Amino acid sequence: MKSLPLATRFLPLLLAPTLAFAQATPTSKQAPPPGIDVPADDTREMTAGLDALGKEIDAMRGHASGATDPNAALLPDVEVFHKAVRYALQYDEIFKPAEIITARAQLALGQERMKQLRDGKPSWTSATGPLILGYTSRIDGSAQPYGLIVPDDWKPGDKTPRPLYLWFHGRGDTLTELAFIAGRLKGKHDFSTPNAFELHLYGRYCNASKFAGETDCFEAMADVQRRYTIDPNRIVEMGFSMGGATGWHMAAHHPGLWAVGSCGAGFAETEIYAKVDDPKKEPPPPWERKLYSLYDCNVIAANYGNLPFIAYSGEIDPQKQSGDLMNKAMADEGLKMEWLIGPGVGHKYEPETKKELSRRIDADVAKGRDPLPPHIHFQTFTTRYNQCKWLTIDALDQHWERADIDATLVDEGTYRIKTKNIAAFTIALPPGPAPLDKTHPPRVVIDDQEVVGPPVKERWSASFCKLGGKWQGLPPDFGRGPHKRHGLQGPIDDAFMDSFIFVRPTGKPLNDKVGAWAQNELELAIAGWRRVFRGDAQVKDDTAITADDVKSANLVLWGDPGSNKALAQLLPKLPIQWTKDKLIMGTRSASATDHAPIFIYPNPSNPDRYIVVNSGFTFRMGARTSNSLQTPKLPDWALIDLNTPPSELWPGKVVDAGFFDEAWHWPAR
Repeated sequence: MKSLPLATRFLPLLLAPTLAFAQATPTSKQAPPPGIDVPADDTREMTAGLDALGKEIDAMRGHASGATDPNAALLPDVEVFHKAVRYALQYDEIFKPAEIITARAQLALGQERMKQLRDGKPSWTSATGPLILGYTSRIDGSAQPYGLIVPDDWKPGDKTPRPLYLWFHGRGDTLTELAFIAGRLKGKHDFSTPNAFELHLYGRYCNASKFAGETDCFEAMADVQRRYTIDPNRIVEMGFSMGGATGWHMAAHHPGLWAVGSCGAGFAETEIYAKVDDPKKEPPPPWERKLYSLYDCNVIAANYGNLPFIAYSGEIDPQKQSGDLMNKAMADEGLKMEWLIGPGVGHKYEPETKKELSRRIDADVAKGRDPLPPHIHFQTFTTRYNQCKWLTIDALDQHWERADIDATLVDEGTYRIKTKNIAAFTIALPPGPAPLDKTHPPRVVIDDQEVVGPPVKERWSASFCKLGGKWQGLPPDFGRGPHKRHGLQGPIDDAFMDSFIFVRPTGKPLNDKVGAWAQNELELAIAGWRRVFRGDAQVKDDTAITADDVKSANLVLWGDPGSNKALAQLLPKLPIQWTKDKLIMGTRSASATDHAPIFIYPNPSNPDRYIVVNSGFTFRMGARTSNSLQTPKLPDWALIDLNTPPSELWPGKVVDAGFFDEAWHWPAR
């Protein structure tokens, strides 16, 4: 996605929509909180500096002329400073007087880097020690920062593969880009060994690396790998507190990637940790409870058996609760959790125990990840998380029910595999000689049914599917037509883990009430994306959508078939009926004068991308101050009664909501 010209980004802050549907005064704590007043002279001077720097960045990128400067690839390393100061000023995110000095210093750093780029002498590309670097996000085109500690003995041109330690930070409501950058510029090696790179993820603020924060992790990691030589078998993931929650998550959902994983404290699931069943609270609806399994780790505890993983808890830390829960969950799967407990301490590392943790992590890094283990046991509730080393789940019998696959290379001629709730999977061996007998195709015994695999060759792979209850090799026509698969399985929030465009209506709505509600929700989504996920959502008029937009982005269509041209064009191929008078969603029908649909669906014009109708990410302000509550609040579709105003939790009264089936059809009632 092309980034917007910086000169166009000084837009009025959407503090709150002003339409009839604006929700009541928030009762939840605002995050980030309101900042302090910045003296007018400081604001004026820094704004002038930002404007000048923004024009230089745009000129080098070629926004005006189309001629991109060869040095433009390093522009994100400049733009992260521009963005940090811009956000701090524009959105009232300077929280103490010292941060005015910090903002000035970071603007000066951005200006100095820009000068070095103009001169063709970017000094930071050959520097060691703590650095701030950036990349352009494919999600929204924003410049996203990360901290990196470059080993002291590294030199430009060094091609020796080195370990990479990923560190996930804890929660801090005032941890804006400005504060994050200031902290990382002073960073020192913590757990990582002296010869290793240490990557500190910003993770788009404080979302425990969920949604866009998770995508940020892998984009930042890829950016490091683009610049430096990293050993893919010696990558570590770890963090503390909220970062510990990320440690649990990344190990459980991506177990095949790491040499070792570790968590310090941090929640591991939602229901128990957040006390959602407290009698004083309104219980979550069934679809929300079902969607906890997107991020809950205790329900897929077998995945920790696929990597070395070390948990840490302070002996008297209340967050030891997660360790107790996960210890039991792993034991139920026949696993023994490696768990270090800091004696006599609360929510922090105990020094001697930290040394032992570091020693164990270093030992696992030295050993390295095994990319071709003979046995994999993997669990998931969704094809969003579907891979572990040489095994990939391609389709489920039923999303949001646990799927389980246990695969073993018994000998050089036989795989033995047990499955539950799996419709298709692939075995794909990594580069290098296959550990298989090349004289005959291997036997693949799936649920006690024998299937013959393809002939053995280097990078051997084989795909299998279940048709009529029988396993067979994947036929050429398998999966034709819409079906739920990795990155195209819902729920609504899944659309915001990749490139998306908010498509703004420009026509007259069929019904004014629906039009006002949709405009209000669009404004909330734009402001919410900036505040929670720290980017400027790309917004385009419905009349301006191009073929490239359809090809490259998930389209979020706001309004109704009267107001939104793009929605009207797609409506005949969408699973709803929508006229001025009536709205039909599956077996549900309602008056279109005061009801609206929300749903996600494969784009009929490009079935490799989504369309979403009338929704941004679905957790609203009431869930933003506790990371454990930042889970999807709506499934694949919902019918909204607009006679109930939007609230901190819901976009109106949710009359009904649910999931499409595995072929993206309405479920049978």
